[in-house]
Amino acid sequence: MVAIEVENVTRIYQKYSARHRFKTFKSAMIKGDLFKALRPDELVTALDRVSFKVGKGTTFGVIGENGSGKSTLLKIIAGIAKPTSGKVSVRGKVSALIELGAGFHPEISGRENVFINGIMLGLSKREINEKFDEIVKFAELEEFIDAPVKTYSSGMYMRLGFSIAINVNPEILLIDEVLAVGDASFVPKCLDRIDDFRRRKKTILFVSHDLTTVEKICDQVIWLKDGKIQIIGEPKRVIDTYLQDVALKQEEDFEVRYKEMDLEQRWEEEEREKRWGGREIEITKVTLKGLDGKAKHVFSPKEGLTIELDVKARTKVKDFVFGIGLLNSKGVSCYGTNTHLEDFEPVSIQGEGRVVCKINQLNLVNGTYYLDVAVHKRDGYPYDYHRSLYSFLVSSRHKDEGVSRLSHSWSFSPQIKINPPK
Repeated sequence: MVAIEVENVTRIYQKYSARHRFKTFKSAMIKGDLFKALRPDELVTALDRVSFKVGKGTTFGVIGENGSGKSTLLKIIAGIAKPTSGKVSVRGKVSALIELGAGFHPEISGRENVFINGIMLGLSKREINEKFDEIVKFAELEEFIDAPVKTYSSGMYMRLGFSIAINVNPEILLIDEVLAVGDASFVPKCLDRIDDFRRRKKTILFVSHDLTTVEKICDQVIWLKDGKIQIIGEPKRVIDTYLQDVALKQEEDFEVRYKEMDLEQRWEEEEREKRWGGREIEITKVTLKGLDGKAKHVFSPKEGLTIELDVKARTKVKDFVFGIGLLNSKGVSCYGTNTHLEDFEPVSIQGEGRVVCKINQLNLVNGTYYLDVAVHKRDGYPYDYHRSLYSFLVSSRHKDEGVSRLSHSWSFSPQIKINPPK
């Protein structure tokens, strides 16, 4: 049985336009030119012919970057917004955890706001009375429930809004990134209650940037991009496809930012502050690649990195060392090596050549890293030293701290009761 059906839904917003600031909605509707009178560049298509079905009792995830249409989709399903075209069918009582506490009145107490919000969500006064103690206890606001809501912190606001919405006992629960602003100690309680809804075969539509949670709790996932569906299916497959697209976009943005810098100004600064040496041997080009030989700047921790140095010696040189170094964004050295440390014996170099260093697996934590490359004498005299002139990203879903992601495992004696990650 289908709980939610979205059929060919499109939602178009109007950008602010000075040309239309005096036009009323009524006059536009009478003339029938609300959208006709607007140029294409004054319209934003938040959703573009979106269609899918959510089965009763399933947990359905929605992922995508900011501006992809996720929140707009949930607001349309919740009835807060209307589609420009298309149809949405919802079968069952809905509770929407979208803008928690948006209906709270700041001047009155939490107690009065519970009753007002409960009635807005479809509960009778008697039902709210029966659930009141549970709502307050779950929100952990026993000491503050009679204080004006304007005195609440953002975390208290979120806790009360979540507690009211969750206690409506809906058949369909819509959740939009509300856990991102929750207290660290309260979020596990929210997830436990969501798990309880899943066990009771409630239908859940879950929008979140927390891909680990999406993969863990969802039966199916949809990926939205620029208001269009890219893929629907099994969570891991959809999330992996989405992450590949994010990495590609990061790669493109990385290259664009570098190219947009004034080339002459960049090299003038780099020559003065970040490059030095006598240039008897010169590093003429540095290229970062994956192990497949394709140039790139965004890597996962499990991927390898290939560093290619194009070099040129003006005359025959017999004393030389090639080296690399990796630093994180705080300037901490993560790794460094050179051919002298690894006992290579230089013989001679003359003219143009290429040096390739392959790192089979980066094993670095999430973040931006900078690359030093150098060629120098064995006694340290620099021919050409490039200090942090090249950078790359390591994109990871893991939450490690420090520098390196080390291979590891955990074990516990029988006296320690602990649940493993799901």
